[in-house]
Amino acid sequence: MPPASVHTAVLPAEVMSYLAIEPGMTVVDGTLGGGGHTRLLVDAVGPSGRVIALDRDPIAIERGAAELAGRPVRFAQANFCDLPEVLDALAIERVDRVLLDVGLSSDQLADDTRGFSFDSDGPLDLRFDPTEGEPAWRMVNRLRPETLADIIYEFGEERFSRRIARRIADTRQREPIRTSRDLARVVVAAVPRQKPPQRIHPATRTFQALRIAVNQELKSLRIALERIPTRLAPGGRLAVIAFHSLEDRLVKEAFRNRQVWESLTRSPVEATDDEVARNPRSRSAKLRVARLLDGPADEAGWASPAGE
Repeated sequence: MPPASVHTAVLPAEVMSYLAIEPGMTVVDGTLGGGGHTRLLVDAVGPSGRVIALDRDPIAIERGAAELAGRPVRFAQANFCDLPEVLDALAIERVDRVLLDVGLSSDQLADDTRGFSFDSDGPLDLRFDPTEGEPAWRMVNRLRPETLADIIYEFGEERFSRRIARRIADTRQREPIRTSRDLARVVVAAVPRQKPPQRIHPATRTFQALRIAVNQELKSLRIALERIPTRLAPGGRLAVIAFHSLEDRLVKEAFRNRQVWESLTRSPVEATDDEVARNPRSRSAKLRVARLLDGPADEAGWASPAGE
């Protein structure tokens, strides 16, 4: 069994308040992670309800299945954008609530074999599912500097993306970049020192960009936002916690579709000062919640008038 989770669920009280779960409901946690939100959902639905917990990370699924054995939870190693297929396999037509906590978990960050930490001497992998897609070390050693710069700028919003990409290209000519520490050193050497010093590590945006690219995170979120309405019950609720502006922008735009959603959060809900003090990771969390309109949505994401 994997080690116990060190991840702390963000905005737990706010999530449960907005989801307004009742006993007997069927609820999806599309990002199991350390299981913190899942436990709250299980308690809320009670023995007559059920929770379907998804995660791309096989370690999260293995740990959750062991720790929540005997509770009304079904587990699936899957991308949340594939929720309709997961529900089909379980013979479930529609669900009442869906929660997505998008991004990196503290458990993944703490695992030196995954490469998410700047100080890791493990391989620069960055994949949520280590059996799927291309590891980041291969990407940084393969792509042209122009392509790398575009990825770092678009997904990391890094203004020094061109300098970083050129330094990566120069470095890999001498020796391939293999570990997270290798890449972090390259980025630190490429980025000018800031005065006053930045609050975040200079490599943060580059690692974020590569992680998003490797896992196709924005594509997955975009697809999920289109497909989830097709499997929510009328009046069902979707809650999404995003951790950077690119994700939050996609959620905000999706919830603006008044033919599908009634937004329940006029602006994103953020962590209180007390929560940030307890869990610094919650500082960048933004929660948006919307209610599906009463007409069922089709695959295109449009709601049909009730009765059609």
